Amino acid sequence: PIPSSRWMGGAASAPDAPLRHGALLIAPELFDNAALGVSPAEASSMDPQQRLLLELGYAALHGAGLGRAELGGSGTAVYVGVMSTEFREALPTERVNAYARTGTGHCFAAGRLSFALGLHGPCEAIDVACSAALVACHAAHRAVQAGDASCALFGGVNMMFAPSMLAFYAASGLTSPSGASHVFDARADGFVRGEGCG
Repeated sequence: PIPSSRWMGGAASAPDAPLRHGALLIAPELFDNAALGVSPAEASSMDPQQRLLLELGYAALHGAGLGRAELGGSGTAVYVGVMSTEFREALPTERVNAYARTGTGHCFAAGRLSFALGLHGPCEAIDVACSAALVACHAAHRAVQAGDASCALFGGVNMMFAPSMLAFYAASGLTSPSGASHVFDARADGFVRGEGCG
């Protein structure tokens, strides 16, 4: 269950009980900006989705045996599937500064990682809704296959910051009232048709 404290405005803005389930990150606001060369002013208005991509993208490359020395100036490509821009609406006015546009635009998500690590390969943020990460994976594979990149990093991110988006998904039949996933299951099909699911 999603605690009401998770939403801006607390319990007053939380959706009805059937819409109160989700996968939650603990302390998404935490970010080691200094390790990735991001100033405190820039980090203060940066979408947590971009923060997560920077930290986990670098960790994935490092885990593959690629340190900063090998990555800098390399033809490594970055493809990111991202669709949510809710943080822009949830950003408190006192944190709006010169970096707010690049910090909240999902079109900047992939470029931020390329810039931070000095990557010179293709770089693209892909927004095709729910299949964005899958399409990013396909683009990364094709870039390496075609020789457009020496190696590629792909990822997908989607974080919700406003309960209104969860209500929108529910109204479209894209959520489960029980909070359980029913992917490739007849119960999911029934819910999409408006018959409900357990």
